[in-house]
Amino acid sequence: MADEGEDRDIGGQTEPILVVSDAEMQAIGAALARLLAPGDVIALNGTLGCGKTTLTRGLLHELGLEEEAPSPSFAIVQAYEVPEVRLPLAHVDLYRLDDEADMEELGLDDYLYDGALVIEWPERMGSRLWPHALVLTLSMDDPAGPRTITATLPPQWKEKWPFQ
Repeated sequence: MADEGEDRDIGGQTEPILVVSDAEMQAIGAALARLLAPGDVIALNGTLGCGKTTLTRGLLHELGLEEEAPSPSFAIVQAYEVPEVRLPLAHVDLYRLDDEADMEELGLDDYLYDGALVIEWPERMGSRLWPHALVLTLSMDDPAGPRTITATLPPQWKEKWPFQ
């Protein structure tokens, strides 16, 4: 995890992407999966029901997961390994964690040696979020309506961001 006080080079924010269906949300996840590399962190901010898990399911499906990906809300960390996916990935849901200190016990750094992380509710990490994380903010005005996604791009995502 990032050292406390380590500066984040947050790059720039993208124009919002309008998402009108679950299929579109999953397609965005799939597009991100095609670019994902070991060591990458995708942080998903947004309220309950805004599409964080749906986006992650699209990402996991593109990585080769054939079964339905459960939400890790109760397990906190749901790890996927080769051969079920082409790149090891841990899907993390921090909604139920209240203390930044609890993050150390999860051992999230270990997943980055040969895999990637997708983290829901990354604001629970406070200053411990990795400075190289791609931060996606998902928002909605109406639970039955469209969503928007805005990305904060770290340097390594600026050139490969697929939604210019």
